[in-house]
Amino acid sequence: MDLDVLNMFVIAGGTLAIPILAFVASFLLWPSALIRFYYWYWRRALGMQVRYANYDDYQFCYSYRGRPGYRPSILMLHGFSAHKDMWLSIVKFLPKNLHLVCVDMPGHEGTTRSALDDYSISGQAKRIHQFVECIKLNRRPFHLVGTSMGGNVAGVYAAQYPEDICSLTLICPAGLPSTTDSKFIKQLRELQDSKRIDRIPLIPSTPEEMAEMLKLCSYVRFKVPQQV
Repeated sequence: MDLDVLNMFVIAGGTLAIPILAFVASFLLWPSALIRFYYWYWRRALGMQVRYANYDDYQFCYSYRGRPGYRPSILMLHGFSAHKDMWLSIVKFLPKNLHLVCVDMPGHEGTTRSALDDYSISGQAKRIHQFVECIKLNRRPFHLVGTSMGGNVAGVYAAQYPEDICSLTLICPAGLPSTTDSKFIKQLRELQDSKRIDRIPLIPSTPEEMAEMLKLCSYVRFKVPQQV
């Protein structure tokens, strides 16, 4: 084989090997960095930009796309232990001419986390109202979307600040009574009655507890790699 051709194959192979090795090393050693890059790329592909807003000494982190217009803006509130990027799988189906805002809830991701803050549902609704005023989202009534804990907060927000809202979407909202308690709700009630705060199923601290949480919360069964 001609030496130039051989060198070309070696260079091409090395060029391909570098990103593959980087991916494998990241997956084995720094999976969180890989996940952050994944969300960064997805936000970029969908045109979402990350910004910060401050209310006194409190910082909110949010992502947005588009500008306020004649159509109502949309504010999206995620659930417990999630973050603003969980909405990206929904954002990709929404028209690009809508003004979308996805905020990290109090104590989550890039928004201020403080042991002194009020994380009750009404306390979070008050914080979200501060965020809305910070970015002047309520100049015109907007559409509010919330899921799980965020759905609970969205419902309370709509009741407390009805002049801000033109419509409301609640996806599997927490806080609504059910005729039949699920296994998850029963376990939470047992923990509440026992007043144990060292073992909360939604806050795993070991791989085994993580597996138990996924089994408890997810209808679709899947395994998370040990590195993650």
